[in-house]
Amino acid sequence: MTTRAAQLRRQIRDALDDAKARDVVLIDVRDVAMFTDYMYIATGTSNRHVMSVADRVIDRLRERGRKPTGVEGMEGGDWVLIDYGDVVVHVMREQTRDFYNLEKLWAEGKRVAERK
Repeated sequence: MTTRAAQLRRQIRDALDDAKARDVVLIDVRDVAMFTDYMYIATGTSNRHVMSVADRVIDRLRERGRKPTGVEGMEGGDWVLIDYGDVVVHVMREQTRDFYNLEKLWAEGKRVAERK
């Protein structure tokens, strides 16, 4: 049986893939974060691509009746955060991702291997 959270993760991953986001990582942070259960971290090749990827995620999930509780960073396109409660999506330019290194920051979380 598929849970709502698993469906949400699959819908987000499909949207990220459709938008050609690069280096997509899913981290299970249930044991180390109080504000969310999972984080997607993805790379866009430019500011425009970052915003396009974020738009694709938001639009695709809105089509399925899901609205984010918050979106930050759309005006700049360097790093966009989309909060769906159980899942937070970070879409970043490569330089920004390298600088902030969220994978290292959340290294206590578990990387989730996803089926394509």
